[in-house]
Amino acid sequence: MKVLIRFIVSFFVFIVDVVYGNRSYARFYVLETIARVPYFSYLSVLHLYETLGFWRKADLLKVHFAETWNELHHLLIMESLGGNRLWGDRFIAQHIAVAYYWVVVPLYMLSPRYAYYLMELIEAHAYHTYDDHLKTHETELKTQPAPQVAINYYRDGDLYMFEETQFTSDHHFRRPSVDNLYDVFVNIRDDEGEHVKTMGALQKPEARQTFKSPHSVIELIADQAEQISEA
Repeated sequence: MKVLIRFIVSFFVFIVDVVYGNRSYARFYVLETIARVPYFSYLSVLHLYETLGFWRKADLLKVHFAETWNELHHLLIMESLGGNRLWGDRFIAQHIAVAYYWVVVPLYMLSPRYAYYLMELIEAHAYHTYDDHLKTHETELKTQPAPQVAINYYRDGDLYMFEETQFTSDHHFRRPSVDNLYDVFVNIRDDEGEHVKTMGALQKPEARQTFKSPHSVIELIADQAEQISEA
């Protein structure tokens, strides 16, 4: 199954790279439109299970919603840079996204582990795509201002949702710079890296029962520290 998933992702990546070539912002717009879809699929299935009384896991719902919120802001950034300017790009992205949703829903119902593996591969590709863009266009990006939507999301707005996407081992949240467009792409790249780590963690056999959101982990640590101090 993993071999098939890797083939599908590799084929999709090849098609997108060939179609969009050096049109980076249009390619990023398409990728971000599609990247939100699996998280919507996860949420749909989890809400169905909860509605039917089969299973409830609030932390998964919270984290996957935060991930959709994160990808939405990546998408808004690409739109502010003109990535959605052409009707054809919007048509391609939106129709692939609808089809992709109905691929991921049954896959997630049959095997959450494989659904998370699929997303891990896609997010890893996104990480490397943005990393390559940063290396190629560093000087140019550092001369351009950060879009206001990026400043609001990464620095000046309510950071709770941003923090919920961070798979941190030291339980400290990122507070990134947003001084120019280079910083913005660094932040987007690092977001994709956080998603990769989260998708990897969710493939563990015990994950669906033991997984905690970042804020839940910090709250648990604080409670344990308080109990120790009172003992």
